[in-house]
Amino acid sequence: MTAAHCISKSRTYRVVLGKHNLKASEPGSMSVEIAPENIFVHEKWNPILVALGYDIALMKISSPVALSNTIELGCIPASNSILPNNYPCYVTGWGRLYTNGPIADNLQQALMPVVDHATCSKLDWWGFAVRKTMVCAGGDGIVAGCNGDSGGPLNCQATDGTWEIHGIASFVSSLGCNAKKKPTVFTRVSAYNDWIAQIMANN
Repeated sequence: MTAAHCISKSRTYRVVLGKHNLKASEPGSMSVEIAPENIFVHEKWNPILVALGYDIALMKISSPVALSNTIELGCIPASNSILPNNYPCYVTGWGRLYTNGPIADNLQQALMPVVDHATCSKLDWWGFAVRKTMVCAGGDGIVAGCNGDSGGPLNCQATDGTWEIHGIASFVSSLGCNAKKKPTVFTRVSAYNDWIAQIMANN
């Protein structure tokens, strides 16, 4: 699962599993090439109108992958699950370490509490640029996702201890990755459960 804006027909893709450092050879990690016909971008995605949403895509791995202590399944939350304001979640990725900074070699992780839609859609926050099919996190002006984190997960722990992927990193502010009152915006996964199920059932 990734962001639709990460997908281009002119590129080829591979999924890297069990990696922490992108430059090091790590035991237990693996790389799998993805055939173009196994990439499914939401049919309503429009790269010119990012604020409409639908920034989601799925990739199908052609052969089974053995789970391990470094490779695990990501759980999808129940349909239309909405997390409350300040719910603790974590963004992970190899994006820029700060605005215009270098790309990370080691996988980064940051605590980014959820910002509810009522707050995130205020005019001095993101205003009309965010929809209810999105989830905002961060916005304190210090910690944020950044360029290169796109398509990565917003992981949140459920009350039963299960970690769920509630968001797919979609966009940050042109003012800077960590602009205050401009939290990182994610595609809200629970808004697309039916679409995900349909793609998986048909492919």
